[in-house]
Amino acid sequence: MPEIHAYAIYAVFGAVIACIALNLMDMTLAALLGLCALTLLGIVNQPDVMRAVAASEGALSLLFGGMVVARVLAPTGIFENAGTRMLILTRGSGRRFLLYLTVLVSVVCAILPNATAVILVAPIIIRVCRELDVDIAGPMILTAMLSNAAGLLTLVGDPATFLVGQAVGLSFTEYLGKVSLGGVLAIAVLVPLMPLLFGKVWRTRRELPPGLAPAPIERPSFCAFAVLALAFMVGMFLVGESMPTPVIPPAAAIMGASLALLAIQSSKVEPMENVFKDIDWKTLIFIFCMMCYVEEITKTGILAGFSRSLHGAFGDNLLLAGFVLLGCIGLASGFLANIPVVAAAVLMTKGYFVLLNMVPEEALGASFTDWPDTSLPVFVAMMFGGTLGGNATLIGSSANLVSVGICGANGRPVRFVEFLRYGVPVACCQLAASAAYVWMLSKTL
Repeated sequence: MPEIHAYAIYAVFGAVIACIALNLMDMTLAALLGLCALTLLGIVNQPDVMRAVAASEGALSLLFGGMVVARVLAPTGIFENAGTRMLILTRGSGRRFLLYLTVLVSVVCAILPNATAVILVAPIIIRVCRELDVDIAGPMILTAMLSNAAGLLTLVGDPATFLVGQAVGLSFTEYLGKVSLGGVLAIAVLVPLMPLLFGKVWRTRRELPPGLAPAPIERPSFCAFAVLALAFMVGMFLVGESMPTPVIPPAAAIMGASLALLAIQSSKVEPMENVFKDIDWKTLIFIFCMMCYVEEITKTGILAGFSRSLHGAFGDNLLLAGFVLLGCIGLASGFLANIPVVAAAVLMTKGYFVLLNMVPEEALGASFTDWPDTSLPVFVAMMFGGTLGGNATLIGSSANLVSVGICGANGRPVRFVEFLRYGVPVACCQLAASAAYVWMLSKTL
C-alpha cells in the first residue's frame, strides 16, 4: 500500500473518533462518512468490504438474533413482570438493586451475548429506576460494564470471546473449564467500585407502594412460544457444535430469531414490520463500519509490524508478551470497539506465534485449530484486553453502544466524556485483575 494511503486511513479514522468524542455528530454517521471519504480516495474497494463482511458476520448474527428475540418478548409483559419482582426484592434499597442487578446480568450473559443481555434487562432496570427515583444512566452504564465482564463467562457471552474461541478451536465446554474463572474475577472487581462510582444510586432509600405485586403475563400462549424460541437458541449454544451436523452460535442465534418471528407471524400480536423497525440497526451498522476500518488498517501492514515487534522485543517470553497485549489491546479497544479490535488482534497474535515457529504458516488461516496449550494465556490476555478495555469508552463495545442508545431513547442521552468517568477506572481495575488471572493460567498449563 502507498504510504500516502496509510496516512489517509489514520487521518480519517482519527477524525471519526474525534467527531464521536467531541459529540460533533452521530457516531454511525461519522463512521459512514469516513468510509465514504476513503472510498472516494480509492482506498476502500469491494474486496475490502467483502473481507469485512466475512470477519463480522458471526458477531453481527449473534447481535441481530438476540435483538429480535428480545423485541418479540416485549408485548408479553414479561419485562414489566420481572421489573416489579426485582423492585420488590430491592425493598427500596439502591444498594440491593445494584447487587441484584449484578447477579441478574451475570446469569443472563452466561447464556446470551452481552448486547442481547442489555436489551433484555433494560426494561427491568428502567422500571426499578423510575420507582426508586434515580437516574437511569448509572445503572444502564453499569449493566453494560457487567455484561462485558460477564460475557467472558462463556464462549457465546460476547462476540469477541466467540471470535477468539473460534480461532483457537475451543468448544463451549472447553472454554468453561479454561477461561471462565477470569470472567468471575472481572465481575468481582466491579462490586467494591459500585459505592464509589454509583454512590447516589447505592445510597438511595425509598418507601415502596403498599401491596406491590407483579402484573400477570399477557398473551401466555404467545409468551410461551417466544420463550421457547429463546430456550431453543440457548440450547443450541450449549450443544449445537457437538451435533452430527455442527451448528455454530451465530447460526443458532439466527434460528432463534426465526422462531421468534414465526411466533409473531402466527399469533398476529403485531405486524412483523414493527419488530424490524425496533432493531438497533445503528449499532449493527456502526460495528460493521468499525470492521471496515480494521480491514483498512490491516492493509497498512501495521499489524504485521506489531507481530514482528512482539517477537523482537519479547521472543518466546509468552507471559510478558501476553501482558503487553493485554494493555495495548485494552487501550485500542476503547477507541475502535472491541469486536473489530479483537478480530484484528487475533491475526496479530497468530503472526507472533508463526514468527516463533510454534505453529506453521497455515495457522494464519481461519481453519487452523492445532494450537499448543502454552499459547492459550496469550490469546486469553488479548481477548480480556479487548473485551474489558472496551469498558473505558462509550464506543468500546456493542453493549456500551446498546446501553447508551437505550438511555437516549428514554430521554437521557449519555455523552462521551460522561461515560469516561465511569469507564476508565473500571477498565483499569478489571485489566489489572485480568493480568493476575493470565499469570495464574500460565502456571497451570
